[in-house]
Amino acid sequence: MNPAMLSRTAFSAAGQALRPRRNPLLSSRFAALQKAFISSETRKAIDKAVGTAPVVLFMKGTPETPQCGFSRASIQILGLQGVNPQKFTAFNVLEDEELRQGIKEYSDWPTIPQLYVNNEFVGGTDIMMSMHQDGSLAKLLDEKDVLVEAEGSETSTPSP
Repeated sequence: MNPAMLSRTAFSAAGQALRPRRNPLLSSRFAALQKAFISSETRKAIDKAVGTAPVVLFMKGTPETPQCGFSRASIQILGLQGVNPQKFTAFNVLEDEELRQGIKEYSDWPTIPQLYVNNEFVGGTDIMMSMHQDGSLAKLLDEKDVLVEAEGSETSTPSP
């Protein structure tokens, strides 16, 4: 037997013995799977939150005091569109870490803020901005009847 071959084999075997065993569930391959499972309580709470109003925004901060520029921009877009405050609610994800992470998994959208209209995910600030600019957000909000009634609309009665 070749002595060089023996030493290589012995070195290889010794190297394997010194390597720590790795838990396959901690590998990056399984990390995505582990993150994708939000608790059933969190899912139910988000389902309930999404259904609390026709227009729901998960944001950082509150509408009065947004805590990031994207949340501020989202509130401004909804204001420019004329969303009825009585048909709108917002949830501050900074108050609850489980909500902050859970909403990303719930929608499969990596960023906050997130807009829902009639229980359907619309998108984040980038999507809202694009829809605002091309007019499709105004159309969606009008179709869902979540805008402030214009003065002189058909719901007001004319004077005799």
